[in-house]
Amino acid sequence: MSFGFVAFHYPAPEHVDEFVREAHQVADAARRQPGFLSVGVWVTPDGGAVVTTGAYESEAAFLAASEVGRAMGATPDGISELEVRPREVHFLVSR
Repeated sequence: MSFGFVAFHYPAPEHVDEFVREAHQVADAARRQPGFLSVGVWVTPDGGAVVTTGAYESEAAFLAASEVGRAMGATPDGISELEVRPREVHFLVSR
């Protein structure tokens, strides 16, 4: 069973490009982790949200990979200095 997530981030309008750059850096690191399946960085057409997605072979693989993201300052909880409101994270399990 694969494990994944969808996260909605709300950076301030003047920080969208910077947030997207940082999200791609975390995505590049994720690609090198054991159990990695996919990652995506999306921006809504109005630029109001950045949506990140990821999938791993298992929850254990996700948790291990998330430590790499955490070391880069990316966490599934909380809010960064670039965001104007807390992110919304939804975890997923394939069936």
